[in-house]
Amino acid sequence: MSPEQSQLEILDSLVEITAAEWNALLPADAGPFLKYEFLASLEETGCVGPNTGWQVAHLVLRDKGQLIGAMPMYLKQHSYGEFVFDWSWAQAYEQRGLQYYPKALCAIPFSPVQGSRILSAPGLDRLPIEQTLITGLKNVVIHNQLSSAHVLFPLQSEAKELESQGFMLRDSVQFHWHNHDFQNFEHFLSTLTMKRRKNLRREREQVNKEAIRFRHIPGGQASDADWDFFYRCYQNTYIEHQSSPYLNEAFFKLLAKRMPEHLHLIIAQRNETPIATSLLIVDKASSKVYGRYWGAIEYIPCLHFETAYYQAIEYCIEHHIQTFEGGAQGEHKMARGFLPTTIQSAHYIADPIFSSAVQHFLDREHQGIAAYVDELAEHSPLKSTKVLI
Repeated sequence: MSPEQSQLEILDSLVEITAAEWNALLPADAGPFLKYEFLASLEETGCVGPNTGWQVAHLVLRDKGQLIGAMPMYLKQHSYGEFVFDWSWAQAYEQRGLQYYPKALCAIPFSPVQGSRILSAPGLDRLPIEQTLITGLKNVVIHNQLSSAHVLFPLQSEAKELESQGFMLRDSVQFHWHNHDFQNFEHFLSTLTMKRRKNLRREREQVNKEAIRFRHIPGGQASDADWDFFYRCYQNTYIEHQSSPYLNEAFFKLLAKRMPEHLHLIIAQRNETPIATSLLIVDKASSKVYGRYWGAIEYIPCLHFETAYYQAIEYCIEHHIQTFEGGAQGEHKMARGFLPTTIQSAHYIADPIFSSAVQHFLDREHQGIAAYVDELAEHSPLKSTKVLI
């Protein structure tokens, strides 16, 4: 990289560059959420944009005109769809007579997934590109008089570099299922405590008594009718919680055309009539599956657990997928074989007094989360194993 010829830019839309340019920056393990096709689909279908409080402002770095680095970035007018909750920060900031929004956010919208947030072209020295982009992000905050910048769920190596440049780290707990070369679901159950095994079998039997059967549909084989039903269920979940969905039907249908290899639908049926569905995002290259977007049009006890978790676990076992991430939060997942995992986000606050207060808050929160994870470990769903000499 030639410092005198490198230049930072803000993109108001990904259409300002090509898919090839963006995707060339992605590491081999980037996963589907960072791909141009995913992020551009959010923009093109209006799921992100000024009217949603997600103003697109991707930060990119060019050297001699060539794209060599980037951060997916948005100016946020609220804190919805992030899964790292800073509402109390916003309230305290505004009580001091300061304006918290808009803030700069480097993240994958609506997706609490850890992954690279600072992209650099392969074959180049990554560190100066990373440092230039982080400095550029802080300058965006200062030059635009923003309150803060937030980088959600970066890789651990990126978090360390962000911390070295004045960002504060914040812990979050998620629950992930891990495949230990299970031959089938019963093999998985055999690793759980007796209480957990009995509960899971009871839950599955409740659904089975309702004569529910499941269709597993790879993204490339899903019909328009399948996607119509999926969205009906997805939307209904938000309606039941007196909310509005973040994502629209056009987004899912566009994603199905652009990234079918990363999608897998699970549809629950009774007498050939669909009643519930869940959608998995599949990353075979990294041997991961992400559980997303559950919904139903009829309430049946334990149907949620079966459709969103147990069917997904069976899919992972069958396809030798190593990790299943069921989404943010949810201690109830532990009772179903998921284990707690701590990941971090990075935060830069422009106001020095407020930054100091947030740092004290994060220090206390870090201790609390460490104690929380220790407590969760005492309630592990896994059987203890004997140590042999």
